Amino acid sequence: MARKKASEWSKLDNAAKIFPANSIKSDTKVFRFACELKEEVNKDILQKALNITIEDFPLFKSVIKSGLFWYYFERSHIEPLVKEENLPPLSPLFDKNKKDLLFRVMYYRNRISFEVYHALTDGTGALQFLRALVFKYLLIKHADELKGTNPVLDYDASRSQKSDDSFQRYRTENSKLIVKKTKLKKETAYLIKGLKIPEYRLKVIEGVMPVKDIIKLSKDYDTSLTIFLAAILMISISEEMPTRHKKYPVVLNIPVNLRTYFNSETARNFFGVINVSYNFNENSSDLADVIKSVQNSFKENLTAENLSSRINALMSLEQNYLLRAIPLTFKNYGLKKANDIFDKGWTSSLSNVGKVDMPPELRPYISSFDVFVSTNKLQACACSYGDKFRISFTSAFVSSDILRRFFRNLTSLGLNVDIVANKIYEE
Repeated sequence: MARKKASEWSKLDNAAKIFPANSIKSDTKVFRFACELKEEVNKDILQKALNITIEDFPLFKSVIKSGLFWYYFERSHIEPLVKEENLPPLSPLFDKNKKDLLFRVMYYRNRISFEVYHALTDGTGALQFLRALVFKYLLIKHADELKGTNPVLDYDASRSQKSDDSFQRYRTENSKLIVKKTKLKKETAYLIKGLKIPEYRLKVIEGVMPVKDIIKLSKDYDTSLTIFLAAILMISISEEMPTRHKKYPVVLNIPVNLRTYFNSETARNFFGVINVSYNFNENSSDLADVIKSVQNSFKENLTAENLSSRINALMSLEQNYLLRAIPLTFKNYGLKKANDIFDKGWTSSLSNVGKVDMPPELRPYISSFDVFVSTNKLQACACSYGDKFRISFTSAFVSSDILRRFFRNLTSLGLNVDIVANKIYEE
């Protein structure tokens, strides 16, 4: 009996611990991946696909409960139900007074949307879940047409691999990797100010462009797509900065998929973040110069040694006996204060999920994938599928001036950009 009970709960991973303490109406810590099909979604078939998919992601059937010292996941018998979309995007999923699943699957016309609470998984884990769901859905929906074929999804991690706490696994107590004790330079980032949209609503603006054109443009500047986009966004923000604030650097918060640097197939959180800073008052605003600076920041931060050091530093805090003994109420207060300090250190955020792929047999049924995230600031998320590259901005601000600058800066470089979404989602 003891063994069965032990398998019913699990700890939140290191990255997840900050989210329950900092989930508020203005930032629900929810993000959305969506897949647009070339046909209307069948609710019953989507439910069948969800019933199959959820069994391969056991942790996703958890709720969050609070203990004396930490929040924890507890396995739930709640069955996830597909619903037609009727909520504002990125509506809250975590309520400490109500024990519900931490994700929702919705459909609207030809669109399948998957929203998830960040404590459960990160962008990579969420994308793998949605890909698996769409995979199962299309196999059922088009069983006759696909007869004789053998579509294979390129994510075949076992259930235990999907539930792996990779932060814990890659914590190196006696590693050959040296943990550097460096003093981080403290600086106050430029913070975007302005009138915010009432009732915690979000503006979502999405730009679509040919993937080959945006990749070619980044190669023309001899850089990666993520670095190119980061530089354009930083310049766009600087162009809207009041003169009196030019003394502050523009700082972008960039999530990093740690699976790229460590062998992991987990569907839980396994990401880090780096801050990329540029002071336009002290440096050139020429695109090539900004790109070079961002490249140097990426090169300095994105090494296995540095990332391992950061994992160790975060895990050492979690393992500290004194901190572990502090009751959850006081930990929540400390985590809120830590998050407030962290938020003052960055201006905006950019997350490039990268290329989304599906088995060749299923591609004729799929139009696109996209992603966006909750925020009380301004955040950009990007991904590509097929010949389309999409970058989605979520903004808490009434003004769209920075976004207009961003897309104008891209079009001035010769890119054709279609703005396919420009809405304020209302309650």
